[in-house]
Amino acid sequence: QVQFVESGGGLVQPGGSLRLSCAAFGFTFSSYGMSWYRQAPGKERELVASISGAGGSTNYADSVKGRFTISRDNFKNTVFLQMNSLKPEDTAVYYCNAVGYRLTQKFEHWGQGTQVTVSS
Repeated sequence: QVQFVESGGGLVQPGGSLRLSCAAFGFTFSSYGMSWYRQAPGKERELVASISGAGGSTNYADSVKGRFTISRDNFKNTVFLQMNSLKPEDTAVYYCNAVGYRLTQKFEHWGQGTQVTVSS
């Protein structure tokens, strides 16, 4: 059974930092690309950052480039999102996401989300 344990969210002042973690269970973690998405109140869910299965390729939304860093530890089946220089507009629920393929079939799993609030 696929499960995620997300942690690291919370309340932080503008300019501060947080590190999100998402521990995954129940699938071959290293075979899946991992991503972080976020959804702010009244807005659509958006892709924040993604990383390939081996960790050699990363992509970021323009709004977080230079401030956020995605990484993964395939021994611990965990993906991280280091968030620096946080802004109020980063306030959202952050979700980890896993996507894998077997032949032509796509498999996708979502975490339960963790709240990040940036406010003074």
